[in-house]
Amino acid sequence: MKRRNFLLSLGIGSGAALLTPESAFAGTSKKGKTGSIRKVKKAMLSIQRMAWEQGTAAQALLEMGDSELVILFAKEAVLRSVKDGRLALVDSSNAVTDPASNGEALLFAYMQTGEEFLKKASDTMLDYLLNHAPKTSDGILFHINNQPQVWIDAMYMAPPFLALAGSFDEAVKQINGFRKYLWNEEKKMFSHIWDEGKKSFGRKDFWGVGNGWAAAGMTRVIKALPEEHKESRNKIIGYVKEVLDGCLAYQREDGLFHNVVDDPSSFVETNLAQMLSYTIFRGIKAGWLDKSYLTRAEKMRNAAHSKVDKYGLVQGVCGSPEFNHSGTACEGQAFFLLMEVAYKELQKK
Repeated sequence: MKRRNFLLSLGIGSGAALLTPESAFAGTSKKGKTGSIRKVKKAMLSIQRMAWEQGTAAQALLEMGDSELVILFAKEAVLRSVKDGRLALVDSSNAVTDPASNGEALLFAYMQTGEEFLKKASDTMLDYLLNHAPKTSDGILFHINNQPQVWIDAMYMAPPFLALAGSFDEAVKQINGFRKYLWNEEKKMFSHIWDEGKKSFGRKDFWGVGNGWAAAGMTRVIKALPEEHKESRNKIIGYVKEVLDGCLAYQREDGLFHNVVDDPSSFVETNLAQMLSYTIFRGIKAGWLDKSYLTRAEKMRNAAHSKVDKYGLVQGVCGSPEFNHSGTACEGQAFFLLMEVAYKELQKK
């Protein structure tokens, strides 16, 4: 009951707190905006999805207010789960934290339907993260189970679900741990991969989308932490501001960033701009981020809109399936939609 009440306070399971799909973008200018949103959503739904892609797409649908699709996505994530609790696995995946990205959609679907199998799946996913997932000696989640590696991607995948499931201290612990292993104080950005077995970086690069995962994931945790965790909340707000400033120091004139943020020889990439603008819109709306960031975010948003092709595919994101080239990806579609919802909500008085 305590968790149910907490979830209701966040709007999970409460239709009154959600936009409907039709109203989410009401009043949006017809000059390329509403039409793009519909096409981007349709294109996202057409894309084959791995565990984190299913979860990120479901999160976009949730924040858009498309309750029925969220429930369907959550049910499919459970259908594709494995015995240890990991959700949405469509292959023999080594994923540890990616499956947890489906967690908020699952909690929402349970609150909406009351179907116990959804609650059981949520509880099993949580138990896996808390008690069975491979971790460092100080308890920080590895991103995969076949190598002892900490990835910055996990900042988005696991802590938001941990917090929404009521494991607030664990969510904060994981954020602090990812920061301990991957944060670069000089650059004010996160490296991509720490290899605990080798005691060295598996990939030291300041990968753009990785820093976007970090910013957006922490933003969701800030929203989820209750008042009694105010000190941790304020600390995480500081973390988000630092990574925003670190990335924005490398923003291009066109509003975008390079795939490796500080490496101009790497390709120009679209999704980091979407992820940071989402973070900025949410932070300003919640009152913890200064409005001075808004101009930069609007520039990023306009740049992202210019990348939507006639089929609704957001071009120029770090492209699937290898994520080593400019292309398209489900997460690029999802964060376009997340950015748009956050922008629209910021416009409300």
